[in-house]
Amino acid sequence: MDPIAIGIDVSKDKLDVHVLPAKTAFAVPRTGAGIEELIGRLAALNPSVVAVEATGGFETIVAAGLAGAGLPLVVVNPAQVRAFAKAVGQRAKTDPIDAALIARFARDTKPEMRPLPDAATRLLADLVARRRQIVEMMAAEGQRGRRVDHKRVAKSIARVRKTLEAELAELDQEIGDQVRGSPVWREKEDLLVSVPGVGPVVARTLLAELPELGSLDRREIAALAGLAPFTRQSGRWRGRSFIGGGRATVRTVLFPAAMTAARYNPQLKQFRDRLVQAGKPKMVALIAVARKLLNTLNTILNAITRDNSPWQTA
Repeated sequence: MDPIAIGIDVSKDKLDVHVLPAKTAFAVPRTGAGIEELIGRLAALNPSVVAVEATGGFETIVAAGLAGAGLPLVVVNPAQVRAFAKAVGQRAKTDPIDAALIARFARDTKPEMRPLPDAATRLLADLVARRRQIVEMMAAEGQRGRRVDHKRVAKSIARVRKTLEAELAELDQEIGDQVRGSPVWREKEDLLVSVPGVGPVVARTLLAELPELGSLDRREIAALAGLAPFTRQSGRWRGRSFIGGGRATVRTVLFPAAMTAARYNPQLKQFRDRLVQAGKPKMVALIAVARKLLNTLNTILNAITRDNSPWQTA
């Protein structure tokens, strides 16, 4: 008997569901009662995979309910589903069609299932994301301040920046309380910041947005952070490799960490200097340092957690 794959397209008001190989479809409202009905109907089917497409937050409560019911849930990347649609020549787009496509994608590609973060991890991720938004708003106000010469506008910008700075300080305090209030996170943060180049912001971002750190191999963790190089080659033609995808927020904090590590971490400084001396562009060398720093954190996290000792220079 063929395994049962289920695709769910999430919209604001309803959930469109498609079941393979039966090719049956139905819809339920995106409400508490609708999700309970959905769980009951899916549990009776005993599926091998239930795929939900990430849709900007609408899928969160649905995914939590399905995972909490013990169903084999996987949250799939919309970009990968769209690429799959192009590959199979699927051009039509409606919610029921999308649900069928998601089910087909899950059945054919067999995406890896990972447990959803718990409530505390989701809260930390939300706080870290809000901190990032505040920093971006502060940077935008700073840019505006450099372009104006009218005192009235300059005072307005200064007041907004002062408010944002106060909010940033409050968020930093709350994030610190969250991390220091958890024995597991506190120990991991202390171990991570013992690596030159890794400060509290980097460590807390990794804890919140890359909980897989320490459990995947170096290629998987690099791909998850969007630091794995993609090679372009056809026959004798070779294009430049590039990076992309993955979790951009993780990649964003790793770049300044890599710049610091390339100055103060002897091993990574030697690694970067060797690349530059070999003729690699400085940005390519920086990306390589960021990838190596992430791999270092990934490979040593289990060991230093096991031994409960900070990073040591070799």
